[in-house]
Amino acid sequence: MGKSTFLQEFKAFAMKGNVVDMAVGVIIGGAFGKIVSSVVADVIMPPIGLLVGGVNFTDLKWVMKDAVAEVKDEAGNVITAAQDAVTLNYGNFLQVTFDFLIIAFSIFLMIKLLTKLTEKKKAEEKATPAPPPAPSKEELLLTEIRDLLKNQK
Repeated sequence: MGKSTFLQEFKAFAMKGNVVDMAVGVIIGGAFGKIVSSVVADVIMPPIGLLVGGVNFTDLKWVMKDAVAEVKDEAGNVITAAQDAVTLNYGNFLQVTFDFLIIAFSIFLMIKLLTKLTEKKKAEEKATPAPPPAPSKEELLLTEIRDLLKNQK
């Protein structure tokens, strides 16, 4: 299997319609996710935080172990290094969960709308019957012969 064959196969794979469509969907989905995340973080969550006492959800956390400050001796040598607090950041989890729920709901509504439009289009196509097919050349020729024979009588 030569190098050019591998590249040709990859090009054929990458240029298939469904692969390109999927790539476009992923890119648009990423941008849509950013928009929804902004709507949740900047528009929806501040009023909810205000209602529950001015809490910013991303700041909510459970401190499992407090931070330890750095301890130095009189000469300035570090005796004990500083340690960060160990926290369980459940507020960020709540924020991401709200983002997901709103994105999922938005996609559900879009799919429902597309399904409704598709069903409406199919119903319109069924309502207007297709015109009868045009007669073939043989049928036209036989019709002319029949009419000529009728006229001779």
